[in-house]
Amino acid sequence: MIKQLIALVALSTAIVLSMSYAQQGVQWLVAAHDWVSQLLTEVFSGGHAGNLARGLLALLSIPVLVGLVPAVVYWLVKRHWFPYFMEIVWIVWLIQAGALIVMYKAVAV
Repeated sequence: MIKQLIALVALSTAIVLSMSYAQQGVQWLVAAHDWVSQLLTEVFSGGHAGNLARGLLALLSIPVLVGLVPAVVYWLVKRHWFPYFMEIVWIVWLIQAGALIVMYKAVAV
């Protein structure tokens, strides 16, 4: 319990000290999501189902691609599958989904 408390305080201090870098990273993540979503508008129709599929693929593609980068490097070095691939994907997905929820603007229909 005390180790987790110390880790929480240390990570919180690190985030506070590097807030501008963290904000820039989240902005890049959202910009990458918007870019992928814009690319997918050419593939999917403009209807409800097309927008749903485009949003789903845009939300899933960035975390998987971010997770694949260390996995490929690890595989090239060790010739084994990267053991923390899904953990990285989940962390990036949670950060991306949180940022998108905060930035969401309801579209008037």
